[in-house]
Amino acid sequence: MQDTHLSCLSPTKWSSVSSTDSTEKSASGAGTRNLPFQFCLRQALRMKAVGILTLIGCLVTGAESKIYTRCKLAKIFSRAGLDNYWGFSLGNWICMAYYESGYNTTAQTVLDDGSIDYGIFQINSFAWCRRGKLKENNYCHVACSALITDDLTDAIICARKIVKETQGMNYWSLLLRFPNYKGKS
Repeated sequence: MQDTHLSCLSPTKWSSVSSTDSTEKSASGAGTRNLPFQFCLRQALRMKAVGILTLIGCLVTGAESKIYTRCKLAKIFSRAGLDNYWGFSLGNWICMAYYESGYNTTAQTVLDDGSIDYGIFQINSFAWCRRGKLKENNYCHVACSALITDDLTDAIICARKIVKETQGMNYWSLLLRFPNYKGKS
């Protein structure tokens, strides 16, 4: 009774080999059958390692991504002191976060000038955060990657700075399109 299994003859060819064939080859001293098999085994292990690392990367990234509900976000914003900050109601902040990112902490938008808007407030990399280029202004003194986590501390601090330094919420131009927005001019 012969057992048949797949054997790797080369990195791209697989063939069916019976156990008696492989025993005969190794007994004859040829030994060349094992070299391609060892190569394929090493390649398979490498691919498996890459696959596992990719899966871990996806799981870690997925764990950081969060889309808040309006009520949860209102609690976070209220605790952070955004209600009536510079005269803007909690509703203004919630509305802005909704229209900028849909309450998505990992939202990123690439703009025509090559800069990227990050996070729940869509804070721009050219002026407000550091993406890695020395030319960027980084007025918030924060890495852009800190703006796309479910911990909103850095995003809130930066948004407060934007409102304070630009004298209002007009930085977020999407808000100006909505008639119920009550921002300062």
